[in-house]
Formats: sequence, structure tokens, C-alpha cells
Amino acid sequence: MAMSSSLLWAVDIFGRVYTLSTVGQYWELCKDTQLEFKRVSAVKQCCWGIACDHQVYTYVFSGDVPIRYQEETYENQRWNPVGGFCEKLMPSDRWQWSDVSGLKHQQLDSFTLPSPHWEWESDWYVDENIGGEPTEKGGWTYAIDFPSTYTKDKKWNSCVRRRRWIRYRRYKSRDVWAKITSHDDPERLPDPFNDISIGGWEITDEPLGRLSVWAVSLQGRVWYRENVCHHNPEGSTWSLISTPGEVAQISCGSYDLLWATLWEGQAIVREGIDRNNPQGISWSTVESPSSDNGIMHVSVGVDVVWCITKDRKVWFRRGVNSHNPCGTSWIEMVGEMMMVNVGLNNQVWGIGCDDRTIYFRQGVTPSELSGKMWKAIVCGRESDRSQTGSSTSLLSAGCFFTDDIQNQTNTVIQGDADTSSDTELSSIPTNLSSTPPMGAAASSASSTGSQAAGAPASVTVDPLDSDQGEAPAASASDEKAHLESRKSTNPTPSTELQWTNIDLKEAHRHAVLSVSTFTETSSLSSLGMFSVGAEEQYGADEHPLWAWVSGGGCLVDLHSPLKWFAVPSGLSSSVQSLSLSITPAQTAAWRKQIFQQLSERTKRELENFRHYEQAVEQSVWVKTGMLQWWRNWKPHKWMDVRVALEQFTGSDGMRDSILFIYYMYHEEKKYIHVFLNEVTIIAEVLKEGKHSFALYTPERTKQRWPICLAATTEQEMHDWLSLLTMSCCESRRIQGPPSHHAIWSVSCKGDIFVSEPSPELEAEPHPMPCDQMFWRQVGGHLRLVECNNRGIVWGIGYDHTVWVYTGGYGGGFIQGLASSADNIYTQSDVKCVYIYENQRWNPVTGYSSRGLPTDRYMWSDASGLQECTKANTKPPSPQWSWVSDWYIDFSTSGGTDREGWQYAADFPASYHGHKTMKDFVRRRRWAREHPGFTWEQISPLFPSQLEHFSRCGLLPEMVLPSIGAQCLQRSLQVTAGTTFLHLRNKS
Repeated sequence: MAMSSSLLWAVDIFGRVYTLSTVGQYWELCKDTQLEFKRVSAVKQCCWGIACDHQVYTYVFSGDVPIRYQEETYENQRWNPVGGFCEKLMPSDRWQWSDVSGLKHQQLDSFTLPSPHWEWESDWYVDENIGGEPTEKGGWTYAIDFPSTYTKDKKWNSCVRRRRWIRYRRYKSRDVWAKITSHDDPERLPDPFNDISIGGWEITDEPLGRLSVWAVSLQGRVWYRENVCHHNPEGSTWSLISTPGEVAQISCGSYDLLWATLWEGQAIVREGIDRNNPQGISWSTVESPSSDNGIMHVSVGVDVVWCITKDRKVWFRRGVNSHNPCGTSWIEMVGEMMMVNVGLNNQVWGIGCDDRTIYFRQGVTPSELSGKMWKAIVCGRESDRSQTGSSTSLLSAGCFFTDDIQNQTNTVIQGDADTSSDTELSSIPTNLSSTPPMGAAASSASSTGSQAAGAPASVTVDPLDSDQGEAPAASASDEKAHLESRKSTNPTPSTELQWTNIDLKEAHRHAVLSVSTFTETSSLSSLGMFSVGAEEQYGADEHPLWAWVSGGGCLVDLHSPLKWFAVPSGLSSSVQSLSLSITPAQTAAWRKQIFQQLSERTKRELENFRHYEQAVEQSVWVKTGMLQWWRNWKPHKWMDVRVALEQFTGSDGMRDSILFIYYMYHEEKKYIHVFLNEVTIIAEVLKEGKHSFALYTPERTKQRWPICLAATTEQEMHDWLSLLTMSCCESRRIQGPPSHHAIWSVSCKGDIFVSEPSPELEAEPHPMPCDQMFWRQVGGHLRLVECNNRGIVWGIGYDHTVWVYTGGYGGGFIQGLASSADNIYTQSDVKCVYIYENQRWNPVTGYSSRGLPTDRYMWSDASGLQECTKANTKPPSPQWSWVSDWYIDFSTSGGTDREGWQYAADFPASYHGHKTMKDFVRRRRWAREHPGFTWEQISPLFPSQLEHFSRCGLLPEMVLPSIGAQCLQRSLQVTAGTTFLHLRNKS
């Protein structure tokens, strides 16, 4: 299946606009070549740009469906007893010609075309349909009065009537640059523009075809173009947006991200952008990633932000999305760029600051937003096709000719970019003479070669001698004579530049090479020959030098290869078109030069990309999903949230993770976040029958309010538990099984946890608080655990079975790399659950389930404070299931009668097994057993917060065996275990 075509837009240093198709390999020059542009910003259907006159232009692509807009106005009449319906209306009536509401006066001759780029399709005509049904002749609809419900039928009480007049106008300026004219108040006209950016076409629930166009004026003010949509591609008016400072550059994403840079070096972020308010509400400030160098350029995508600082360093912003448009922190990337641009699917393009080559960021995926590496785009221009077979152009990859061959061809040899490099291109242009002959025109297009790749120079001409691109070409004989005189009179290998483009200050630092020494100083590159008098600003085989790139309309399919990164095959045919006699001695000299240049280029590339491995390690990995969150304000309830776990690996190999929870509050996007290196425990909890778990930090432990999240399925909950536990352990560099000095604990639910002691635990005079200890869960289920400093750990289950720890880790819901491959066994446990049936004596009916208003629940737990019926009593976790039905427990402490009842004078009191005259209440205990609960006994990498269980009404007791210290004074059992084996007594 062929990949659909889309366009990459770019502007070269001469202001010419090019497009490159995703299915092509040539740059095509855009129409209206008389215009010179500074900036362009493109989307799929159009492109906006700022020309060198600081005016805004738009380029709308042609299509099968024309862009038409319907103008309408209504003709209103009132019935007169003398003349019937006439144009004379009452003073309180609407205008005779008005809009549909009647409030705006709209005569037929008051409608004009909004700009010269529109044309009328037809004259005014009456719409003779109402609601899809034809009306009487004339298109009139009738009603009792203005305003009212209109019908096509005239009735006896129809006192007013109206009909609609329609006229269509069509947008005609397609596939050309159309200047945006302004009809604003002269006092509020925007200043000349300096930057422009378009986006916003994918804002949630936004009308189809609407665009957000933002511009920055030379005075540093921000303007927004109103009403830009499919049927109005030019928009209507400019609106001034207040900013906290003078803005230098702006970037708008396809959704609701908008960033701008200030002259002082900070970035500002627009917040509150939605379909009802596309201009946003307020600005937030983001500091530069470098304190010494402010932000010079910024570009945003769907949920990414890239920026360039004033030292040309490239930075990536972490944690950016519609809920948190400001992001969290900066990451430095490899490379030095003039500018970057983020396009569709967060793909990134950039322009190198040394070679002015366009680079594409490879490896950008939804899970790797920062990408892997920069790769140069080496496509030629469309005009190169007609020159590949000409004898005036010799293109050869790696061929270097001597002076004899150069004299035969009578041409200038100029080195082009090395297209064999995937990461960086080098350009080595040459200069013929410091004083070219009168009338010879040459281009300064190649005056900015790559500093990192070689010593670039430029074919230049003194501006006092000739005008660029306008003087006639010099004859071949003059050119040859000039070459010979040049070789005899100027034997020095280089001369100083006399004139170059004012924007290309790199050229002032580079030497200009002569023809005689070209073979000694050229890098391995393609060679091109062109006439000094050619009108082209670039050589026949010379790649353009770029000033701006826009990928907002370029959709790159990651599964389809691009043709941008290889030299077009047609260029090699020109080598075969010339029959040149090359001696073996020349071939040997060329091979030696090629080897030397390859060695030099390898050194340069290794030097420029010495931080490449660091960039690969500084990757961002994100996992997102939809969960429910138990919100922390009243009324407390579950609410749907989007959860994103962002992991970042630093250059030292240390992983850091942040969990973001995004929610809506009063139709406003908000979020909370927690750093996983601050999480002390993660535990599975039972809350309202949902598959939920809780995260604790020291601060939330003091607040007694953990972060509770719930998943839709048990498997999804286990996936998040496993991932979060692994991330917590990685952030604390905890791997493998627990150490011999680990502290073991068990919760009141039987879950086993372990904590690795640190020197700060017993440090004087400020030992580590127990709520800052990190606990990770290990597979298994025990009632009690004991350990020593030799790594021997024993435990007792609820069914009084003895277990011993085997040294494994992981298991349970912890799978994959976080689990050991051996020492994992199956553990079964049985636990009884008790509930109490309570009754009070009534003089009429005796004992009944009707108690006093102050009594406990008639079905409750042992304390009577929590209602526990047979129906609502569930197993403590999804791993449990019932092994029997409810039965009366006759083994209750204090004894029971034959029906299992215990009697007392009141609730609560001392219960006994026989009834007396003073006993007015009674209770009996019901029991039910969980079935063979199965565990894979290993130590998962999940911590679990001890505080949480006391909040849930559970009554654990803390035991720290073999340590002799009690580190929590809560009713919580703190012992942990991993993989245990069953011990049987053979006696």
C-alpha cells in the first residue's frame, strides 16, 4: 500500500520557499518566486508565511472541492390593509433588509468581497426552500409578527413575511501566495510581523477546519487571527493578546499547546486554551534550561516541547501535556541547531547551525518522544534533474581531479556535501578569484559551510563589479584565461573573502580555496562544476543553505522508508556522460586523498558526537492509562482520571520516575504528581469492592491520606502494581532478593513486606523516622514471620502451617525481569472470617433483630462499629475465594448455648454462654473459611504503606522479630517474607 504524500516546507537563506514530498527526493521550488520569505508555518491544507516586507501571506492548496462561502440577507415586509404586503414597516419593526435576527441592517449592496482573493460566483437570488421543502413562488415565509415561527403557508393572521436572498463567493487564490489584507482600525493595526505559527486544528471538540494563527510583531507583541477556518482561510481580524514581556518567537501545536520566547530568554506558556476559548486565558513562565544562555527558539507538538538556547544547544522538555502544558524539567540533547520544528506525530526537524542543513530526528515514537539521532536530509533540487546529464556538471562521489582534467573541462570545481554521512554533512565550496572579471556573476549561496566538517568557503564576487544573478555570463575563453592567470599569479592556497551574505557570518572565519590546491584540501564529497556566470544562486550540485523549516503538514509514516537520506541515483549518470582519461597515477593519488579525508572526517564526527551515547541514555519512557482516583476533597468519591508514568534515565544510569494523575475539576484541567523515589510503600487494598491499590509518601502518611487508584480489571491492577513497584525499586537501586540484614514485616491482611536498612536508620542524634522507610512486597501470605541476621526467615500461616524463606524474589503479580527464575513455589493458606449476629430482648416478641437506636448493627464485626452482613462481607483480596458456606462457631471464647448464642446485660459487656434474668442482649459468631489461597512466594519489587491498613479499619499488630525494636506505634503488623517452603514434622 503506497504511503500518502505530504509536504515538508523550508526556506533557504535567499528567502525562496521549497517543498519536499514524503514520497519524493527532490526539493521543489514554490510558485511566486518573486517573493522572498523569512518564516513559514504549514499544516496539511495550507501554509502561512512572513515575507521580507514583514507582511503575512497564506498559501492554500487547490482541491477538488472549491472554497465557497454563502452570504445571506433577509427581506422583511409587513401587511398593510390598503396595499397588502409592502416595504413600509412599523417603527418598532426590524430593518427592511436585515440578518436572520433582524438586529443588523444588511442591504444587498452592502456586501463586499473581504479581499481581492475572492470572487462572486453569481448574483443575488431568492432561496425558495424552507427546511428542505419548496415554498410558494417568491420564497416568502409568513408569521404573525417579528420575530416568530415562520411557515411557507399564508394564513389569515399572517401579518409579516420574509424571504432569504443568497449569494456565493469563491476563494480563487489557491496554489499561490495571497497577501493577508487588514481591515482593522488604523489605530489598532498590528506592527510589521516577525514570526508566525499555526496549529490548534485538533483541539478537543473543536469545529472541523478551524485553525489558530498566532503571530509576533517586531515590537514584541502577540497577535491572534480571528475566524480562520476552511471556508474563511484568511480569517477576519487581528486581536492583540497581552503578554508579560516582549515576545521574540512563538510556536503553536496541533492541540492546545502554545509556547513563546521572550527577549529576556524565558519561555511563556499559554494556559486555558479550549474550543470555547482558543485564545487561552493566562500565561505561565518557564525558566531557561541554562542560567547563562536564555531560550532563543521554541517549538511544540502534541505533547512535546523542544527549544534552542542562545549557545545553540538543543533541549527537550519532559512531562508536557494538555493537563500540564508547562512540563517538569529540561533534558539536553546532542547537536547544535539554528532552529527546530515539531510536526505531526511529534516528529522533529532541525537546521544545523554550522552547515545550514536540515536534519530529521529519527526514532521518535509515542514511547520514545525524544528520539534517537539526527539524520541529515540530502535531497537535491528539482532543477538538478535537468543538469545531471550535462557536460557542464560532473558529479562523482569521492572522485578528485587533477589540474589537467580541470583545464580540459574549463569549469570551476566545487565540493558538495558528503552524502554518505547519516548524522552530519560537510560542505567545502571553493572560490575562483578574489577579483573576478567585470560582468561575471556568482552566488554567495554556499558561503556557510560546515564548521564541524571542514573549512568551507564560497564562490563570491565583488558587489561593486557586478550585480548578483543579473550580469551576463563570461565567455569560456575568458574563464580559461582567468584560471591560468589565477594559477600563475596567486600560488597561495587561500585568500580572504571580500564579500559575502550578511546573514552568514560563519564564512568570515573560513579560508577561500584556489583551484590549484583544491585536491589537497577538499573533503570526501561530491564534486560539481558550473559556470561563473550562471544565474543560479547555487551550484548545479550544491545543496541549498536553509534558514527555516516547517513540518506541521508533513506526516511521516514510521513504517515506510523515506528517500531523503540518500543521493538521488540519477546524479551518478553524469559521470558516465563524460569520457575522461584517468591515469593509474591519478587514481592512486585520489585513493590516498580519500583515505586521509575519511580519517579526518571520522575524527570530526567522533568529536562532534562524543555525547551521543548520553543522549540515548537520556530517554523518556511513558506509560499511560485510564484509572479511577479516590479524590481527596468532599464529597469523597471515585473519579475517572488519566494516569501517566514517566521514566527518565540519566547519564549515570540512574532512573527517575514521576507518576502524573490528570483530572477535571469544574471543567478545568488539573493534575497531581508524585515522585516514585519518595514513595515508601505500595499496597493492594480493598475499597468499595474495586481493584484498587494505594501509594504512600512520608507526607501522605502524616496526612493519613494515601493516593488510592482503582483499575477496571484485576489484571490491569496487577500490571500497574508490578510496574510501579519495579520503578520504585529502580529509583532506589534495589535489585534481587532481600539482604541478610533486611527488616521483615507482615500486614494485618497477611501480606509480606521487607525493608533494606540504611545507615540513617539508627543515626544519632536524628534517626530516620519510620514513616520514611521504604517497604517492598514479597510473594506469600503469613500471619507471623521471624528472621535473623544470617538471612534465615521462618513464617507461620493463618492455618498454622510453618514456612521457610528460600531466597527467591518476585512472584505473585511480579513477573518478568523483576522476578527470579527459581526458588519460587506455591503457597496455600486458609483463614477464617468472623461476623456477629446481635439481638436485643423485647417484652412482646422476646429476642429480635430490632434494637435500640443507640445499639450496634444487628450484623457487625467483633467491635460492633462496622456493619458486616453475610452478603457484604467479601474476601480480603481477589486472590481469595470462599471454601465453605457460613456456619455458627461454637468455639467462641466464654462459651455458647446449643444455638451458639452468648448473653450479656448490654452492648458491649462480658458475654457468657447461658441466659440469666439480667441478660437483655445476645450475640453469636458466624464463620466462613477462605479456600486454598495460592501464592508464588517470592519478593516482589512492590512496597506497601503500613499506615494504610489502620485507616481501613484493620487491626494489625507490628512485630519486628529478631531485631528487638518496635519501629511503628500503629496497630499494624510489620513483617515481610518472600519465597517460603512448607516444613513438615516427620515425628
